[in-house]
Amino acid sequence: MKLPSICKTLALSGTVLALVLFASSSSFALQMSSYPSQSQQPSTPGAAAAPAPAPKVDPAEEADYKAFFEVKADDNDQKIALGTSFVQKYPDSKYAGAVYSQMTNAEYKKQNYDKMFADGDKAIALNPDDVSVLVITGWVIPHTYNPDDPQADAKLAKAEKYEKHALEVLPTLTKPAAMASTTDADFDKAKTESESQAHSGLGLVYFRKQNYDGAVTELTQAVATTANPDPTDYFVLGFSLSKLNKFSDAADAFGKCAAIPGGLQGRCKQQADDAKKQAASKPAPPK
Repeated sequence: MKLPSICKTLALSGTVLALVLFASSSSFALQMSSYPSQSQQPSTPGAAAAPAPAPKVDPAEEADYKAFFEVKADDNDQKIALGTSFVQKYPDSKYAGAVYSQMTNAEYKKQNYDKMFADGDKAIALNPDDVSVLVITGWVIPHTYNPDDPQADAKLAKAEKYEKHALEVLPTLTKPAAMASTTDADFDKAKTESESQAHSGLGLVYFRKQNYDGAVTELTQAVATTANPDPTDYFVLGFSLSKLNKFSDAADAFGKCAAIPGGLQGRCKQQADDAKKQAASKPAPPK
């Protein structure tokens, strides 16, 4: 399933590139939050130590979180409404981080980007290793980049920081007990897709900074490790390769973009043809 596309333009070095963004539903599917059992209490080290008192349970808070957690994954309006109500009623809840995390993903799907960024920051403040929020925020920032924004550079720096941290955390993740019904293969696949998306976001950050070598490195990894490559990644990869005078490689990237149905097909075909002509007329740079 494809989520709503974002139509933006990239203006760089006098060239305007039409940008159509696609993300598979699995791209940000690595959700670690779950509805915990009240019986799951932290263990107390030392055999002689007195057991820690169980935290007080607010039945209303538990019921409200359960209702929020059980909202259908595609009911974004209800998820946002219940989540907003929950954090207003229980600002210090142990579930607040999980609620903000799920709201961030719901707001992404609704394209409510300002609210998505705000709730994502709150989620990260409560859980700095929330890979779902790290990846999605770091991916959306460079895709919605506005060079006239006074905070443009700071936002790109934030996106770079988030994606790099996500790529540090993802390899260390193990399947939690709450995901026992998920096969190891599916869990590993979700991790791989999230890593691909993180490389994609980081690649576009470097592209925005005109670091074409960095963009090529990251986007090459992004398209190599996903079952559903984003045509935009191939498009920006091709453009970055062209900037490095690697026209034959650029033609290959544009050709792969042109093979994916969507709004970039025609433009990528034209760019592939242009890159082939340039490859034929100019010698390849030394490796």
